[in-house]
Amino acid sequence: MSSILITGATGNIGVVLVEHLKKDHQLTLVDIDFSKMPEHLMDGSTIKKADLIKPENWSGLLEETDYVIHLAGDPSPDAGFYDSLLDMNFKLTYNLFEEAKKETNQVKRIIFASSVHAIDNYPDNVQVKTSDYPRPADLYGVSKVFMEALASYHAYTNGQEAIGIRIGAFNGDISPDISNADAFSVYLSERDLCHLIDCCLEATLKEPFLLVNGVSNNRFPRMDIYQAHVDIGYTPQDDAFEMQGSGVYDFKKEPEIDMDFE
Repeated sequence: MSSILITGATGNIGVVLVEHLKKDHQLTLVDIDFSKMPEHLMDGSTIKKADLIKPENWSGLLEETDYVIHLAGDPSPDAGFYDSLLDMNFKLTYNLFEEAKKETNQVKRIIFASSVHAIDNYPDNVQVKTSDYPRPADLYGVSKVFMEALASYHAYTNGQEAIGIRIGAFNGDISPDISNADAFSVYLSERDLCHLIDCCLEATLKEPFLLVNGVSNNRFPRMDIYQAHVDIGYTPQDDAFEMQGSGVYDFKKEPEIDMDFE
Protein backbone atom coordinates (compact mmCIF):
# COMPACT_ATOMS: atom_id res chain seq x y z
CA MET A 1 0.00 0.00 0.00
CA SER A 2 1.53 3.30 -1.13
CA SER A 3 1.32 6.56 0.79
CA ILE A 4 -0.16 9.31 -1.40
CA LEU A 5 -0.52 12.98 -0.51
CA ILE A 6 -3.13 14.92 -2.49
CA THR A 7 -3.09 18.72 -2.52
CA GLY A 8 -6.34 20.46 -3.40
CA ALA A 9 -8.13 17.32 -2.26
CA THR A 10 -11.55 18.96 -1.88
CA GLY A 11 -11.79 20.13 -5.50
CA ASN A 12 -13.83 18.47 -8.25
CA ILE A 13 -10.96 16.29 -9.41
CA GLY A 14 -9.71 15.70 -5.88
CA VAL A 15 -12.90 14.14 -4.55
CA VAL A 16 -13.11 11.75 -7.50
CA LEU A 17 -9.53 10.62 -7.00
CA VAL A 18 -9.95 10.22 -3.25
CA GLU A 19 -12.96 7.96 -3.84
CA HIS A 20 -10.95 5.95 -6.36
CA LEU A 21 -7.66 5.65 -4.44
CA LYS A 22 -8.69 5.34 -0.80
CA LYS A 23 -9.40 1.60 -0.92
CA ASP A 24 -5.88 0.68 -2.06
CA HIS A 25 -3.67 3.44 -0.70
CA GLN A 26 -2.98 5.38 2.46
CA LEU A 27 -4.06 8.93 1.70
CA THR A 28 -3.10 12.27 3.20
CA LEU A 29 -5.54 14.96 2.09
CA VAL A 30 -4.41 18.57 2.14
CA ASP A 31 -6.54 21.65 1.56
CA ILE A 32 -7.36 24.93 3.23
CA ASP A 33 -11.02 24.06 3.95
CA PHE A 34 -12.68 20.65 4.40
CA SER A 35 -16.15 21.91 5.36
CA LYS A 36 -17.71 20.68 2.09
CA MET A 37 -15.78 17.41 1.86
CA PRO A 38 -18.05 14.35 2.26
CA GLU A 39 -17.35 12.59 5.56
CA HIS A 40 -17.04 9.14 3.99
CA LEU A 41 -14.15 10.37 1.84
CA MET A 42 -12.22 11.59 4.87
CA ASP A 43 -12.72 8.39 6.88
CA GLY A 44 -9.47 6.44 7.05
CA SER A 45 -7.40 9.26 5.58
CA THR A 46 -5.06 11.73 7.26
CA ILE A 47 -6.49 15.25 7.03
CA LYS A 48 -4.20 18.26 6.90
CA LYS A 49 -5.75 21.72 6.86
CA ALA A 50 -3.06 24.08 5.61
CA ASP A 51 -2.45 27.16 3.51
CA LEU A 52 0.23 25.82 1.17
CA ILE A 53 1.13 29.28 -0.14
CA LYS A 54 3.12 29.71 3.07
CA PRO A 55 6.45 27.84 2.83
CA GLU A 56 6.50 27.10 6.57
CA ASN A 57 3.31 25.01 6.26
CA TRP A 58 5.20 22.51 4.09
CA SER A 59 7.62 21.64 6.86
CA GLY A 60 7.46 17.88 7.45
CA LEU A 61 4.38 17.51 5.24
CA LEU A 62 6.00 15.14 2.75
CA GLU A 63 7.75 12.86 5.23
CA GLU A 64 6.83 9.19 4.67
CA THR A 65 5.06 10.12 1.42
CA ASP A 66 5.62 7.91 -1.63
CA TYR A 67 3.65 9.93 -4.19
CA VAL A 68 2.23 13.44 -4.43
CA ILE A 69 -0.79 14.24 -6.59
CA HIS A 70 -0.72 18.02 -6.89
CA LEU A 71 -4.10 19.55 -7.73
CA ALA A 72 -4.05 22.72 -5.61
CA GLY A 73 -4.24 26.04 -7.42
CA ASP A 74 -6.61 28.49 -9.03
CA PRO A 75 -8.37 26.62 -11.89
CA SER A 76 -9.96 29.68 -13.49
CA PRO A 77 -8.89 30.66 -17.04
CA ASP A 78 -9.85 34.22 -16.11
CA ALA A 79 -7.63 34.38 -13.02
CA GLY A 80 -5.38 37.41 -12.72
CA PHE A 81 -1.66 37.22 -12.13
CA TYR A 82 -1.49 39.30 -8.94
CA ASP A 83 -5.04 38.44 -7.87
CA SER A 84 -4.37 34.72 -7.39
CA LEU A 85 -2.10 33.04 -9.95
CA LEU A 86 1.16 34.30 -8.47
CA ASP A 87 0.34 32.80 -5.08
CA MET A 88 -1.84 29.82 -5.95
CA ASN A 89 -0.15 28.50 -9.09
CA PHE A 90 3.41 29.80 -9.05
CA LYS A 91 4.47 30.10 -5.40
CA LEU A 92 2.51 27.10 -4.14
CA THR A 93 3.96 24.76 -6.77
CA TYR A 94 7.44 26.14 -6.15
CA ASN A 95 7.02 25.36 -2.45
CA LEU A 96 6.06 21.76 -3.24
CA PHE A 97 9.17 21.01 -5.27
CA GLU A 98 11.44 22.81 -2.80
CA GLU A 99 10.07 20.69 0.04
CA ALA A 100 10.30 17.48 -1.99
CA LYS A 101 14.02 17.86 -2.58
CA LYS A 102 14.89 17.89 1.12
CA GLU A 103 16.90 14.86 2.28
CA THR A 104 14.26 13.98 4.88
CA ASN A 105 11.75 13.28 2.10
CA GLN A 106 11.67 10.21 -0.13
CA VAL A 107 8.98 11.18 -2.61
CA LYS A 108 9.13 8.74 -5.52
CA ARG A 109 7.07 10.79 -7.94
CA ILE A 110 5.06 13.99 -8.19
CA ILE A 111 2.00 13.86 -10.45
CA PHE A 112 0.59 17.31 -11.14
CA ALA A 113 -2.32 18.86 -13.01
CA SER A 114 -1.27 20.85 -16.02
CA SER A 115 -3.90 21.88 -18.54
CA VAL A 116 -5.10 22.07 -22.11
CA HIS A 117 -4.78 25.81 -21.56
CA ALA A 118 -1.01 25.39 -21.93
CA ILE A 119 -1.56 24.80 -25.67
CA ASP A 120 -4.94 26.40 -26.36
CA ASN A 121 -3.59 29.05 -28.71
CA TYR A 122 -3.02 26.51 -31.46
CA PRO A 123 -5.61 26.62 -34.28
CA ASP A 124 -8.70 24.50 -33.67
CA ASN A 125 -7.80 22.12 -36.50
CA VAL A 126 -4.41 21.22 -34.99
CA GLN A 127 -4.07 18.13 -32.84
CA VAL A 128 -1.40 19.00 -30.29
CA LYS A 129 1.30 16.62 -29.10
CA THR A 130 3.22 17.05 -25.87
CA SER A 131 6.34 17.49 -28.01
CA ASP A 132 4.84 20.62 -29.57
CA TYR A 133 5.94 23.95 -28.16
CA PRO A 134 3.62 25.37 -25.47
CA ARG A 135 1.21 28.01 -26.73
CA PRO A 136 -0.99 29.25 -23.85
CA ALA A 137 -4.04 31.38 -24.56
CA ASP A 138 -4.29 33.03 -21.14
CA LEU A 139 -2.24 33.68 -18.01
CA TYR A 140 -3.72 30.59 -16.40
CA GLY A 141 -2.17 28.58 -19.22
CA VAL A 142 1.10 30.42 -18.64
CA SER A 143 1.04 29.27 -15.02
CA LYS A 144 0.65 25.66 -16.17
CA VAL A 145 3.61 26.00 -18.55
CA PHE A 146 5.58 27.27 -15.55
CA MET A 147 4.64 24.14 -13.59
CA GLU A 148 5.79 21.94 -16.46
CA ALA A 149 9.12 23.77 -16.73
CA LEU A 150 9.64 23.72 -12.96
CA ALA A 151 8.98 19.98 -12.80
CA SER A 152 11.42 19.37 -15.67
CA TYR A 153 14.06 21.47 -13.91
CA HIS A 154 13.78 19.49 -10.69
CA ALA A 155 13.65 16.18 -12.57
CA TYR A 156 16.90 16.74 -14.45
CA THR A 157 18.67 18.79 -11.79
CA ASN A 158 17.58 17.10 -8.56
CA GLY A 159 16.39 13.72 -9.82
CA GLN A 160 12.79 14.25 -8.69
CA GLU A 161 10.51 12.16 -10.88
CA ALA A 162 7.41 13.97 -12.08
CA ILE A 163 4.54 13.48 -14.51
CA GLY A 164 2.47 16.42 -15.70
CA ILE A 165 -1.02 15.77 -17.06
CA ARG A 166 -2.46 18.32 -19.47
CA ILE A 167 -6.05 17.81 -18.36
CA GLY A 168 -8.75 18.74 -20.83
CA ALA A 169 -12.34 19.26 -19.67
CA PHE A 170 -13.15 17.15 -16.66
CA ASN A 171 -16.85 17.24 -15.76
CA GLY A 172 -16.31 20.71 -17.04
CA ASP A 173 -18.17 23.77 -18.06
CA ILE A 174 -19.03 24.49 -21.68
CA SER A 175 -19.12 28.25 -22.02
CA PRO A 176 -21.61 29.93 -24.42
CA ASP A 177 -18.85 30.93 -26.89
CA ILE A 178 -17.50 27.42 -27.42
CA SER A 179 -19.07 24.84 -29.71
CA ASN A 180 -19.96 21.46 -28.30
CA ALA A 181 -17.61 19.77 -30.75
CA ASP A 182 -14.71 21.80 -29.35
CA ALA A 183 -15.66 20.89 -25.80
CA PHE A 184 -16.14 17.20 -26.59
CA SER A 185 -12.69 17.07 -28.21
CA VAL A 186 -11.07 17.79 -24.83
CA TYR A 187 -13.50 15.81 -22.65
CA LEU A 188 -12.03 13.61 -19.89
CA SER A 189 -14.38 11.23 -18.10
CA GLU A 190 -14.10 10.20 -14.47
CA ARG A 191 -13.34 6.62 -15.45
CA ASP A 192 -10.54 7.63 -17.79
CA LEU A 193 -9.10 10.11 -15.29
CA CYS A 194 -8.86 7.42 -12.61
CA HIS A 195 -7.27 5.01 -15.08
CA LEU A 196 -4.77 7.69 -16.12
CA ILE A 197 -3.79 8.35 -12.51
CA ASP A 198 -3.29 4.61 -11.96
CA CYS A 199 -1.01 4.56 -15.01
CA CYS A 200 0.97 7.52 -13.66
CA LEU A 201 1.43 5.80 -10.30
CA GLU A 202 2.45 2.43 -11.74
CA ALA A 203 4.55 3.30 -14.80
CA THR A 204 8.30 2.89 -15.02
CA LEU A 205 9.68 6.04 -16.62
CA LYS A 206 12.50 6.13 -19.16
CA GLU A 207 13.24 9.74 -18.19
CA PRO A 208 12.65 11.48 -14.83
CA PHE A 209 10.09 13.88 -16.34
CA LEU A 210 7.11 13.02 -18.51
CA LEU A 211 4.30 15.13 -19.90
CA VAL A 212 1.08 13.44 -21.04
CA ASN A 213 -2.22 14.63 -22.47
CA GLY A 214 -5.30 13.86 -20.39
CA VAL A 215 -8.37 13.46 -22.56
CA SER A 216 -10.68 10.53 -23.18
CA ASN A 217 -10.72 8.44 -26.35
CA ASN A 218 -12.76 11.08 -28.15
CA ARG A 219 -13.38 10.62 -31.87
CA PHE A 220 -11.76 13.97 -32.65
CA PRO A 221 -9.30 14.55 -29.78
CA ARG A 222 -7.85 18.02 -29.45
CA MET A 223 -4.68 16.53 -27.95
CA ASP A 224 -2.78 13.41 -28.99
CA ILE A 225 -3.05 10.52 -26.50
CA TYR A 226 -1.04 7.89 -28.38
CA GLN A 227 2.15 8.99 -26.62
CA ALA A 228 0.52 8.45 -23.21
CA HIS A 229 -0.50 4.95 -24.33
CA VAL A 230 3.05 4.11 -25.40
CA ASP A 231 4.81 5.66 -22.40
CA ILE A 232 2.53 4.68 -19.51
CA GLY A 233 -0.12 2.34 -20.93
CA TYR A 234 -3.01 4.83 -20.92
CA THR A 235 -5.98 3.21 -22.68
CA PRO A 236 -9.06 5.42 -22.25
CA GLN A 237 -12.50 3.92 -22.81
CA ASP A 238 -14.92 6.82 -23.20
CA ASP A 239 -15.76 9.02 -26.19
CA ALA A 240 -17.74 12.22 -25.70
CA PHE A 241 -19.00 12.05 -29.28
CA GLU A 242 -20.48 8.58 -28.73
CA MET A 243 -22.07 9.85 -25.54
CA GLN A 244 -23.65 12.62 -27.61
CA GLY A 245 -24.93 10.06 -30.10
CA SER A 246 -26.53 8.05 -27.32
CA GLY A 247 -28.44 11.09 -26.13
CA VAL A 248 -26.23 11.89 -23.15
CA TYR A 249 -25.20 15.04 -24.96
CA ASP A 250 -27.21 16.53 -27.81
CA PHE A 251 -25.64 19.14 -30.08
CA LYS A 252 -29.05 20.49 -31.06
CA LYS A 253 -30.10 21.11 -27.49
CA GLU A 254 -26.94 23.08 -26.62
CA PRO A 255 -26.68 21.45 -23.17
CA GLU A 256 -25.32 22.99 -20.06
CA ILE A 257 -22.59 20.55 -18.96
CA ASP A 258 -20.94 21.07 -15.62
CA MET A 259 -17.32 20.79 -16.76
CA ASP A 260 -14.12 21.87 -15.06
CA PHE A 261 -11.48 23.05 -17.48
CA GLU A 262 -8.05 22.31 -16.07
